[in-house]
Amino acid sequence: MTADGLSINVSHASPVPPYEQIRAQLADLISVGRLGQGARLPSVRQLASDLGLANNTVVRAYRELEAAGLVRSRRGSGTQVIAPPAAADVKAKLAEYAHSYAAAVRQLDATDEDALAAVRHALASFGNP
Repeated sequence: MTADGLSINVSHASPVPPYEQIRAQLADLISVGRLGQGARLPSVRQLASDLGLANNTVVRAYRELEAAGLVRSRRGSGTQVIAPPAAADVKAKLAEYAHSYAAAVRQLDATDEDALAAVRHALASFGNP
């Protein structure tokens, strides 16, 4: 999905559930400021359709973001970003994501070099903040 130059991708081959892939990518975009306070997220139906997923998958991702205090959903007015996390929260989230990624790397029996190359490639695909 691409909206306002932002891209959300879901890999069905990934061991990470689709809702978590969506949640993590949106949380990352919020944490680095690419989705700022007041930014509207795509509707559940639109994002689900764009990604070829069930509406409930996107609903779960949005609920998790809301529980984390990153977005607010209101019936009729959609879901919007309410506040970027503090710098300490960003570091804590990075550590959390790194731990999850490292666990997936070990599950795949990939080398550290392959894992780091994958991260560098992923970062390069988003450009510099």
